[in-house]
Order: sequence, then structure tokens, then C-alpha cells
Amino acid sequence: MINFIWFIMIISGIILAVVTGKPEVITESSFQAASAGVKYSLELIGVMSFWLGIMKVAEEAGLVQILAKILKPFLKLFFPSIPPDHPAMGSILMNFSANLLGLGNAATPFGLKAMQELQEINLKKDEASSAMCTFLAINTAGITILPATIISIRISAGSANPTEIVGTTLFATMIGMTVALIVDGIMRRIYR
Repeated sequence: MINFIWFIMIISGIILAVVTGKPEVITESSFQAASAGVKYSLELIGVMSFWLGIMKVAEEAGLVQILAKILKPFLKLFFPSIPPDHPAMGSILMNFSANLLGLGNAATPFGLKAMQELQEINLKKDEASSAMCTFLAINTAGITILPATIISIRISAGSANPTEIVGTTLFATMIGMTVALIVDGIMRRIYR
């Protein structure tokens, strides 16, 4: 469906440019957009590399284990079916940490690893377990303290104050995660 919408938008833009007698706008816009895409991609590679390196240093220094001990009681509330020392908890924690820093792309590998590890302990292999559903809810609507990727995009775009979104991002993601966890809890009770 989304491909159809994009197709309609592109075709209608081309038709409008031809009808108004400005077909050169199509080529100019295409080259400008491609140039901007490459520029932003290269700048994001730097930011993502930096934060992935920070995450790796934190993992090697044992900070992740410290954070795991602090968050373990809270995670146990949301994931009662996962054994306490199962590797899935570590992957969930790494995913959660990356999302807290607003590193969606860096969180993805940890999220995939967590889902693989959760599937190993899933009793019904053809259905998502309650822990998998809860993890998906937390991952999708997770709290973001520092939206690093968005800040870097705003810096690249020349924003006068790229960090002004931190407060609203924190508020919006807190509300989103609260709602996701409430709905997850309700759905667990309904389908139990």
C-alpha cells in the first residue's frame, strides 16, 4: 500500500511539472534529493559509529552488567517468563539502552538477537510468546532520553538549536511506552 501511495505522489508530481511547463524541476529536485541523501547518510555513519563504539566500550567495561543489575527487578516485572540469567535479558537490556540513547539503528541488532533468544525458550514455536509481545511493545514505544540520531540529522540540516527536541521527545516516548505497557498488560489478561 505504501508503495502505491509513493507511486501516486511521484506520478502526480511529474504530471504537475509537465502541465505547468517546468519539467526541469523534476531533474533538479532528483539530484538535490540524492545529494542530500548521500550527505546525511555519511554524517549519520559517523554518529552511529561513535555511539556503537560507546556501547561496545560500556559492554566491555562491565557497565552493561551494572545497568542490568539495576534494571533486573524492573525487567523481571515485565518478563516473568524469562529465566533470570538467560542471555535474552542481556540482549533486551542492550536494545533498551540503545533506544534510550535514540539509536534506533544500533538497537536493531540487539532486538533481533533478543527475539532469537526468546524464540529458543518459546514453548509454542509457531506463536509469539508473551515475552516476545512485551519486548516488541517496549522496543516500538521505548523511552528515548537522548535522541542522538534526530539531533545529528538536525545538525546536518543546519538547525539553530538541534537539541530543543529533547524534552518533548522524552515526554512523548514516556507516554508512548506507558500506553504500550498498559495495553500489553490488558491483552495478557484477556488472552491468558
